[in-house]
Order: sequence, then structure tokens, then C-alpha cells
Amino acid sequence: MNTDYYAQLLAQQYGFAPPLSLKAIGNGHINTTMLLGHRDGSVVVQKLNTQVFPEPEKLVANARKIEQHLMQKHQASQYDLEVIKHVPTLEGGYLLSIDGEHWRALEFIGNSRSEEVVQSPLQAQVAASAFGRFAAALQDFDAESLYPVIKDFHNLAMRMDMLEQAVQADKLGRVKDVQQQLDFCREQAFLIDEVAAVSAQIPLRPCHNDTKINNMLFSDKQGTSEPKAAPAAAPAAKAVIDLDTCMPGYWLFDFGDMVRTFCSPEEEDSINLANVRVREEIFAALVKGYIEPLKAHITAEEKASFWLGARVMPFMIGVRFLTDYIDGDHYFSIKHGRHNLDRANNQFALYRSVLAQQERLKSLINNA
Repeated sequence: MNTDYYAQLLAQQYGFAPPLSLKAIGNGHINTTMLLGHRDGSVVVQKLNTQVFPEPEKLVANARKIEQHLMQKHQASQYDLEVIKHVPTLEGGYLLSIDGEHWRALEFIGNSRSEEVVQSPLQAQVAASAFGRFAAALQDFDAESLYPVIKDFHNLAMRMDMLEQAVQADKLGRVKDVQQQLDFCREQAFLIDEVAAVSAQIPLRPCHNDTKINNMLFSDKQGTSEPKAAPAAAPAAKAVIDLDTCMPGYWLFDFGDMVRTFCSPEEEDSINLANVRVREEIFAALVKGYIEPLKAHITAEEKASFWLGARVMPFMIGVRFLTDYIDGDHYFSIKHGRHNLDRANNQFALYRSVLAQQERLKSLINNA
């Protein structure tokens, strides 16, 4: 990417004066996220992936609805986190087109940092509490007013169907190398019926749908100007970010996504599978952190559904990584040819670890 070219064009649209700079930040799989520096500060700019988000205007409309609701709660002292806000262009729009590509700008939340791997139970509890407060602040928001920007995003039955379609097509002849993983996935098909049964018993909620640890910003007391690697201690939560997949859904999936991204001591593409496991003390911390802000709103059936979420999310993301590997790596960004297969193996190892600790982990949820 010609960063000077895009910095100039973006700055013109938003009325930013030089000197300008544009550099990549974050570690997202889908959109291209960059920090645009200008004379008076910085903003986050994103080039939206329209293969994944074919209706970017609806994605932005969803995010702005969430933003406006959270701002009302924040101003009424009912939501204590900062709210990530869209920046309008000079013409008052929130989505612009450059060379046929769609861009948007978001306010940069300074003095903050993000994480890739949870370092301590305290850090897990702080982050889980932030996601819990986010969910609680939206419990009175009409979930059905949000457009499903990725239809069937957490539909396990559809994800399994897509895997089988990729197997049948076998575009790159990779199926012969993943037979063990395919057999394993097919053995877990019983989860489809379990998800359907549980979903029928719990309320539809406005959900974040991507509660990875790196989608929560910690306050950086050292006052740095951009996200960086974290020290051992965990200060306060600052903001929940990345509202792209805010859609109608179920809290069990948000809880499960925290399990899969908080609990392992390894990153999700680590090939050190012997060390991919659920750390019980981290699991206990996220249960406490997430459920406490929701106690006034959560139903008994919803809380019980979190055990399903803890199992289904590592498995379903593993299925998605495996599908993308077989299909030729069109969805998730990759750094090498086996990247998606490594991710799939990692998530299946984590799923096995959840099952191996079923009695203890389930009791932590039930007793919360």
C-alpha cells in the first residue's frame, strides 16, 4: 500500500492538515486498520473488507446505533467506559470511497493498550467485566434493529455445511492432508442440535460477537500515545472496541469467545499444541468478571448456556479456520501457507481441553 498516497487522500476528506503519517496498527484478521497522524493528533482509519462485509454502509449504521446508545448511557453515568466514535468527513458522512474501496475513521483512544494473550487472572477479570458492562448497557437496546452484517455468523450448522462444501470442491487438493481433523469435526456434530435447543430457551440480545481479548483496551497509566505490549499488571479497562460484528445474538457466544481467547497461554495460531489448554484460574476470573455486571439482567437459562458457549466457540472457530484452509485461504488473512490449518489445530486442542475439565469448569459457571 502506498501510505503517502492514502494519507493525503484521507486527510483531504477529513480536513486534516500535514504533517501526515499512516501506519498499520492492530492484529485483525479482516479489515485493514491504520493510524492516521496529522498536525492536531491521530485518528484510526479502516479499509473495510467488502468480501466479508458486502454492505459496509449497514455495518457503519449498526456501529453508530451502538455508539449513540452507549453515549447516552455514558452521559447518564450508566456506562463508565469510553465509547469508540466515528469521525465524520467534511461533508458529514461516515463512510467514504477511495479507488472503489470503502474507508471510515474512528476517534483514536489514546493512553491505552491492547493484549494478545491474557497474562493474569486479574487482567482476565478486568477485561471480562468490561465486556459484561458493555452487554449490560445494551440490554435495553432493541437487538432486532441491528442489521445482520454477516448472516448466520454463529450458525454452527451452516459452518459445518460450508466445511463439507469445501471438502467436496477440494480446490487445492488439501483434503487428503486433513482427514484426521475432518473426522474429528464430524464426531462433534451433536453440538448442532444442542445449540438449537438452547437458543430456543434464551432471549435474543444485541451482542458484540467478537469478544477477543484484543478488542478491549486497557488504560495505559504510563501515557503512551498508541497501543503497545502490556506490562504484567492490569490497570483499569478503558474501552470495548471493534463493533463491526455487533448483531442480534446470544450472550453464550460472547462468553465462549472470551473462553477461547482468554484462557490459553498460547496465541490462537501457536503450534505449541501441548501448551494449548484452558487455564482454570483464568476461566474462573472471566466467569466472575462477565457475570457480575449482568446479574440484574441474565436469566438462569442464559447463565447455564455459558457452558455450551465455552465448548462451541473454540470448536466453531476451528471449523472456520479449517474450512478456509481447504478452500484456499480467502477469508482470514494469513502469513504462510499452513496458517489457517495451524489455527484450526490450535482451536481443536483448546476445545479438547475444555471437555477434559468439564466438571470443574461447569461448576464455576453454576456457582457464579
